[in-house]
Amino acid sequence: MDSWITLITSLPTENATARMRAWRAIKATGSASLRDGVYLLPDRPACREAFEAIAADVQGSGGTALVLGASPSDAAEFEKLFDRSEAYAELLAGIADARLALDPEEPAAALKQSAKLAKAFDALSAIDYFPGEPRRQAEQALREFEAAARELASPGEPTASQGAIALLDPKDYKGRTWATRKRPWVDRLASAWLIRRRIDAKAKFLWLDAPSKCPKSALGFDFDGAAFTHVGARVTFEVLIASFGLDDAAMGRIGAIVHFLDVGGIQPPEAAGLEAVLSGLRSTFEDDDKLLAAAFGVFDGLLAHFQQDPTSVKAKP
Repeated sequence: MDSWITLITSLPTENATARMRAWRAIKATGSASLRDGVYLLPDRPACREAFEAIAADVQGSGGTALVLGASPSDAAEFEKLFDRSEAYAELLAGIADARLALDPEEPAAALKQSAKLAKAFDALSAIDYFPGEPRRQAEQALREFEAAARELASPGEPTASQGAIALLDPKDYKGRTWATRKRPWVDRLASAWLIRRRIDAKAKFLWLDAPSKCPKSALGFDFDGAAFTHVGARVTFEVLIASFGLDDAAMGRIGAIVHFLDVGGIQPPEAAGLEAVLSGLRSTFEDDDKLLAAAFGVFDGLLAHFQQDPTSVKAKP
């Protein structure tokens, strides 16, 4: 059972800037208002830290503020003050409207809307201190919309297979034709870049109308039944890294970005920028070879940046 903390605060009426700053900070915590100047949160480390930071700011602005414990006679009544059902219902309605508005001719707009809805869900989840069925329903609807948006941007995404990834020798994969679905998006663009830069410098790429049209002589990637495709939690780019022993720190960071943009998960800080650049290139170049050539420069620059960045972290095993 949760214990509780209250923030009791008062600011001089003439300090409008400090009052607005405190009000915005209090609102951001998702606290319940018991009365004017008295706010409630469950006593958890992050909540206490937030209240104490607000109290310090109020005191520094010439006001008064106290953070105190609270012991309700009926904790269930306090929990009701944090019911987020209406907020989740609004989010669900927004997701439903966005689903109806999906336009096959505007995949970039679908991805942008998907990111916007995910941001709204994350913000609401952060202040949902007693999550239940409304959160689960909203998350499921969001994941379904994200999948639909990705399908527009990258039709025919492969289903992940299971099993170990064998370590291969790049010497056995030289001068080959590599085939994947046409109109490549992030995982296929990154995979083609990795193939040309680290595996097969003379690789030729074939863009398929459908995976079933892949020639037997070609090495397929990023579609069901391809030689290289999703395995377990790894997307194709990560599978290629593991298959050819290319898992250095910089490649690992690129892999984390590609993974997020392809299937979701934890968002690296560079993901939004890469998505924006690749989306712009995709709308600029109708020819897939020209699109890939332009994307090569983007990934070359990203790799160089990560190789120089001392904060690089090793790729996941």
